[in-house]
Amino acid sequence: MTAALPLPYPFDTADAQRAMIACVAVGVFAPMIGAFLVQKRLSLIGDGIAHVAFAGVGAGLLLGVWPVWTALAFAMVGAVGVELLRLSRKAAGDLALALFFYVGIALGAVFASRAGDVELETLSFLFGDPYSVTGAEILTIVALGIGVMIAMSVAGRAMFAVVTDEDWSRVSGLPVGPLSVALAALTAGVIIAGMRVVGVLLIAAMMVLPVASAQLVARSFRGTLRLAVAIGAISSLVGLTVARPLDLAPGGAIVFVAAAVFAAVSLPRRAAPRALQQEAH
Repeated sequence: MTAALPLPYPFDTADAQRAMIACVAVGVFAPMIGAFLVQKRLSLIGDGIAHVAFAGVGAGLLLGVWPVWTALAFAMVGAVGVELLRLSRKAAGDLALALFFYVGIALGAVFASRAGDVELETLSFLFGDPYSVTGAEILTIVALGIGVMIAMSVAGRAMFAVVTDEDWSRVSGLPVGPLSVALAALTAGVIIAGMRVVGVLLIAAMMVLPVASAQLVARSFRGTLRLAVAIGAISSLVGLTVARPLDLAPGGAIVFVAAAVFAAVSLPRRAAPRALQQEAH
């Protein structure tokens, strides 16, 4: 996108329009994977893999290559490694996640410190900078998103069975190991797609918060998935809309909106039982 389309402020520039496309794309497909992670009670796996991806960012800066590719490689290895450790019972899921979590952030800090004067670039990957997203990065984000959607359409039912009950799925003959590894790899892909938008420190929030809000309203997994996608897209658009005029960090604004939606949905539900108890007395 070389020339800006005739859109109103704050989307009147080409940079803002590229940011809008990237943010809405991430807002759509991040909750798609997040719904499966929440169902599997592995909400924090996104944080762990994101920290491993940061090691890849540091490696890319050190080697002088596009950090997205090195981050993708590190995130894939980390995601598959966590899942293989968990499946082999050699380490509990939370312990395996902690191992990769701390090693990843430590490696990222070491690599980035050896790369020279790259503080601004490092911060853009940590906290996101959608206004600096290039056309090539948008293509990468959209391609990863399409890959996630295709995978969900092909293996979504089987993955849902696995994340709901691994033992039943294994008895039923489903390939639990390959499906779990595939889900971990898709999680890594989503993290890489979203790190330039909301950053590696906040992308996990976009995978979990819309799902948490949707679960309080929807009555089925499919309904949760659809509502979470809608909340993610709207949160991204609203957050980006208020970020520019208020001079806020776009990634933080997007996550704050998603958190506000969760608060708006959850608080009335908590207040209702209390009101009923008071009436009973």
